[in-house]
Amino acid sequence: MHPPTDAELIAEVLAGRTERFALLVGRYQEAMFRHAQGMLGEPDAAADVVQDTFVKAYTHLGTCQEPDRFASWAFRILRNRCMDHLKNLRQRSVPLTEGSAGAAPDDPAADLERGETGRAVENALARLPAAQREAFLLKHVHDLSYEEMAERLDASVSALKMRVMRAREALQEMLRGA
Repeated sequence: MHPPTDAELIAEVLAGRTERFALLVGRYQEAMFRHAQGMLGEPDAAADVVQDTFVKAYTHLGTCQEPDRFASWAFRILRNRCMDHLKNLRQRSVPLTEGSAGAAPDDPAADLERGETGRAVENALARLPAAQREAFLLKHVHDLSYEEMAERLDASVSALKMRVMRAREALQEMLRGA
C-alpha cells in the first residue's frame, strides 16, 4: 500500500474527511518553515506565515486547479505571504539565523570566526532585494533546480538565473567590503 498522493488527500478533504489535511501539513510544513525563515529571518514570523499559508490553503482548497501539484500551489501562497510580510514591515535588513550551527565546542577561536563570517553573510543576504534573496536561497540553500524554482515562483528559468547571478555578484561585492 502506497502513501496517498496529494491529489488523493485533497479529494478526501473536499469529500468531508477534513482531518486528512493534517497529512498535507505534515508533508510540507518543515520545508515551508525553512523557506519562510530564510525569507523573513525570524522564526516566530516564519511560523505565523506558514500557519497562515495552511489556513488559506485549507479554506481555498477547492480552488486548487491541479491537486497533484498542491506543493507548488501552497508554496506560491507562502511566497505571497512572505512578500506581504516584508512589505508591511518595510524591512530591508533581517537576520537569517541566530548563532553559528555546527561549531566545534573545543575551538573557541574557530567558533568566533565562524560566527563573524556567518553574521557577515546574514547581513549581506538581508541587504539583497527580496526577489534575489529568495532565488538565491532556493538555489543554494534548498538546492532546487531552476525548473523547480520556476514552477514554485511562477517565473521563467532565465529570469531566475539572472536573479541568482545578480544575488551572487552582490553578495561577493558586499562580502569583499566586509
